[in-house]
Amino acid sequence: MTYLAQRFALSFLVPLMALVLIPLQVAAASRDRIEAFLTTTGFDVALESIAFASGSAPQMLGIDPDGFGSDWTRLTEEVFDTEGMHQTAVSILEQTLSDEALTHAVEFYASDLGQRLVEAENAGHMNEDDEAKQREGQEIVAALIQDGSQRVESFKRMNRAIDSSGTALRALQEIQLRFLLAASASGVIDLQLGADELRQMMKRNEAGMRQSLQLSALAGAAYTYQGFSDSDVDAYVAALEQPLMQEVYELLNAIQYEIMAKRFEVLAARMAELHPAQDI
Repeated sequence: MTYLAQRFALSFLVPLMALVLIPLQVAAASRDRIEAFLTTTGFDVALESIAFASGSAPQMLGIDPDGFGSDWTRLTEEVFDTEGMHQTAVSILEQTLSDEALTHAVEFYASDLGQRLVEAENAGHMNEDDEAKQREGQEIVAALIQDGSQRVESFKRMNRAIDSSGTALRALQEIQLRFLLAASASGVIDLQLGADELRQMMKRNEAGMRQSLQLSALAGAAYTYQGFSDSDVDAYVAALEQPLMQEVYELLNAIQYEIMAKRFEVLAARMAELHPAQDI
């Protein structure tokens, strides 16, 4: 299952506990069905790939990642425990994912097209070289634009459907804010700005960041779905725009965002074990 195009373009603007506490209109799905749902849709692999985003953490703090050596690998494996993240997702989905929405998503992703999409998306998730993917994706987009292809507009629709509530930008800001504040509290950095000042600074940079995220998501889609026909892409877009699929994605995005935010807060605290405090 695809998700917000780039690994650190994440947020959790829809508070997760609010989702958990909303009374369900229909019965929630069973654990066995949720496990099958995760495998069929590929969301299990998307969860595993969250760990790759940890590579951006030192740079955000102005720290040279090469200075950590093997300790960094050990720490990230402990913090981004894939089994723990998986069980968190399953537990939340047990309380929030309706049988109707689960069935709708599984029926699509279990189809021939759906399984081909999941295979391509899983391969993209587990490819750690984001820079290479971005370069190739940008080249594909440039060629499509030069040819006057409508495929670019289809990718734009796809990315809007995946993030239908438009939270990606504020998401990234919130993740970064929580990470910086946690790093400051643990003594990893000496943060000179308070939370309100950081929010104001991020607000001033919103226009440029929004454009960067959109371009990054477009290149990511172009790279991931380069082996699919125009009709396949359009069929996927139509499926993603269905109300029940929108419901599924809103929930999965919220879960992924919350897991990401919490893991990065833990990472910030644990980084004090690896590096002396420094100013930022």
